Amino acid sequence: MELSAPSAAPSASPRCEERLSECGIRPTAQRVRIAGLLLSAPQHLSAEQILASLRAAGARVSKATVYNTLNLFAAHGLIRQLSVDGSRAWFDSNVEPHYHFHDLESGALIDVPVPAVAFSRLPSPPPGTEVAGIDLVIRLRKKM
Repeated sequence: MELSAPSAAPSASPRCEERLSECGIRPTAQRVRIAGLLLSAPQHLSAEQILASLRAAGARVSKATVYNTLNLFAAHGLIRQLSVDGSRAWFDSNVEPHYHFHDLESGALIDVPVPAVAFSRLPSPPPGTEVAGIDLVIRLRKKM
């Protein structure tokens, strides 16, 4: 999935600071900038895409800072970290319950609403545990 160097509008900065604070995250300048990029629209981005977009916009930020910030955001529930194909982590700005289509050719992730999927039966969890959530990725390819 291509990322075209979006940048948060100046008016988005106070909203991002507020969202970070609501999640218990101290809103540093770099965190606000990363949040502004990721939360500007419902999207699925890798850390590499976010880093490239920030650098294209002139930000001086390290790869470690981007990864640490994304992991912090995910730990506080601001975004959701996804593991789709084992090759990289994706970060989802939509934290509401939903599933995903994964286009194997383009790598794109597309949200699937929960009501669009029906499970007729799930196995019983082991004793002393309960189901905390279900992650579903439906892989797509072109018809042969």
